[in-house]
Amino acid sequence: MKLGVICDGISRDLAHTVDVMDEFGLEYAELQFVGDTEVGDHSAQEIKEIDQLLRGRGKPVSCLSRHIFAGMTGANKPGDELHTKHMDALKRVIDMAHVVGSPLVRIMTPKKEQILWGHNGAEKWNVAKGAWDGMLPLIAPAIDVAKDANIRLVVETGNGTMVNSNYTGRKLIDDLDAKGTLQVLWDPANNCWCHERAFPDGYDEVKDGYLGHIHIKDVIVDTPRATLTVKKMGEGQLADQFSSMANALRTDGYDGVISFESVYHPGNNNFEDGFRQSIGLFKELFA
Repeated sequence: MKLGVICDGISRDLAHTVDVMDEFGLEYAELQFVGDTEVGDHSAQEIKEIDQLLRGRGKPVSCLSRHIFAGMTGANKPGDELHTKHMDALKRVIDMAHVVGSPLVRIMTPKKEQILWGHNGAEKWNVAKGAWDGMLPLIAPAIDVAKDANIRLVVETGNGTMVNSNYTGRKLIDDLDAKGTLQVLWDPANNCWCHERAFPDGYDEVKDGYLGHIHIKDVIVDTPRATLTVKKMGEGQLADQFSSMANALRTDGYDGVISFESVYHPGNNNFEDGFRQSIGLFKELFA
């Protein structure tokens, strides 16, 4: 399978990250921050230099991952100041994607309302009425922009966002009639917070054409205590599911990229150290 890394999880110094990628035989570069700048905010000259570096070192870009729509709430409406700011950023990221050859641009979704649907009384007393339907017109213009630009979007299953499971990711795509333009960026560790089991439950939601990209890390969630702990890969609650996930992806011919997300450190705030402690198992399972 195609393996890569979210580059700034190792270092925001892209040249150094590429050296580390070469050391461990990782091919695909996912870009989020390069230097102190988030994708979509680099100058034309900076984008040219990023492109030359990656092409010169044989590192295709898998995805440009800006936090489009993250932080919005139910109070936001299509065309308001914050929505316009996110849409303008999306267009800049798409322009960068064309230069660096990225087939995918990531979007997020607004802040999570916990209970979106309910039955037998919950629909009256507990549901955040209109929260889901109010989100759809915020995302819909991004689909039109992507179609016009001939680019695919992937929506991440994010912590604290309206799409925080593969079920809600698939539902968003279906409700927008956007299959083919919008796919799920599956982050099974993020989905642990809402207790969607990665395999087989989460995988089954997206395996039939909804899956566009994958992030891999390991975590332990304690939802009652509102606490998340990132773990060395294989020592968290996904440890017993990674092998089954990898086997299913191989069997079903998944042809996207799997990016290692280096957000673990061993207590010293050094994320490259955390990367080095986990990348061997990642390659063993998913290569």
